[in-house]
Amino acid sequence: MLFNRDELDNFPTQPGVYLMKGSHDTILYIGKANNLRQRLRQYFLPRGDGRFMVPFLVAKIEKIDTIVVFSEKEALLLENNLIKQHKP
Repeated sequence: MLFNRDELDNFPTQPGVYLMKGSHDTILYIGKANNLRQRLRQYFLPRGDGRFMVPFLVAKIEKIDTIVVFSEKEALLLENNLIKQHKP
């Protein structure tokens, strides 16, 4: 089942990292944000966030997990480690 856009209001407004997952919990994309809710909403705007690959990515998202941290710097470090670990 594809991700329900109505769930966007439930995401936290704190800084953190988001993991976009497809079928079988496969990690499609890992990103960071100063405000998770605001950043994730940008993916679902009619024109996406301006990157060519976004509509293709959004079409495959089934679930989005978030990890809240204390600062944008911590989010950057966590994103870097998760990308190295999962290699999406």
